[in-house]
Amino acid sequence: MSKFRANKSYTERRDHCQEVTDRIVAALESGTKPWQRPWDQALAGGPAMPINAATGKRYHGINVLVLAMSAFAFGNGDPRFCSYKQANDRGWQVRRGEKGTTVFFFKRLEVVDSDASPDAEDGRKSFPLLRSYTVFNGAQLDGIPPYVAPELVATPWRRPEAAELILQNSGAHVRIGGDKAFYSPSLDFIQIPADNSFISPQSWASVMLHELAHWSGAPNRLNREIKNRFGSDKYALEELRAELASVFIGAELGLPCDIPNHASYVASWIDTLRQDEREIFRAAADAQRIADLLLSFHPDYAAQNGTAPGTDDETSAPLPEDSGAVTTAA
Repeated sequence: MSKFRANKSYTERRDHCQEVTDRIVAALESGTKPWQRPWDQALAGGPAMPINAATGKRYHGINVLVLAMSAFAFGNGDPRFCSYKQANDRGWQVRRGEKGTTVFFFKRLEVVDSDASPDAEDGRKSFPLLRSYTVFNGAQLDGIPPYVAPELVATPWRRPEAAELILQNSGAHVRIGGDKAFYSPSLDFIQIPADNSFISPQSWASVMLHELAHWSGAPNRLNREIKNRFGSDKYALEELRAELASVFIGAELGLPCDIPNHASYVASWIDTLRQDEREIFRAAADAQRIADLLLSFHPDYAAQNGTAPGTDDETSAPLPEDSGAVTTAA
């Protein structure tokens, strides 16, 4: 009997993908986009992206979203998070009663395939593993040194001209004029209104980076499915990727990321996320690739962060469709 109960407990473990999706759907239904910066940019200072307090590395992909939705969300000016063990190893103590935030680690495990045919190349197979960890914000720890935001000299890509430099180095073809901003997949150009049509340089930069996000999907770049009919579900999902990428890039450059979306897009996002709990993970992974590509066009950012276009890491790799990924907690 005890063995049966143990097996039942294993199979009924928490579905973290569903929990994240449910939170995002609930926020969208209430009229809030949970990935738009809920923190105070003036208080956060420096790069407004969550970082690991122990390693100094940035979190990526879906982890940016789940940490932005946490109760802290950098409103306290501390973007640092770490696990209980990482804190304990450094003499920091998580305060009693504090509740952590779940983040994710994705990788592929290779195992020997006992059913492989004798003439198989390597006799191995791989399967996706999604591990979850609980992390705590710096404000939840005793003994951690105060957070000191990096000065502009340490983050030169946050200067006002950053978006123009990224556009220039991207080589994207831009046409000026009209009253709409869009990217044409068939002709590979960005159309954008004249500069004086925008209320501020920041709003121009935000729109331009959004269109560059779509531009990144061309076959000779990140090769996403972007030739979709306007108003279709697939068109809406490409808009979701561009919006998330704008948030990731804007957080690095210190730019606003409030791009208006048609109500039908949001409705489509809600429907798709309800039907597929892994879609937000895939969208965040694609958005991270977009952000990495566009930020790599800024020489200061590329030099300091060692970015390479389209490079995956353990926090931004997507869950493949119908992957049957195993989820474990640590």
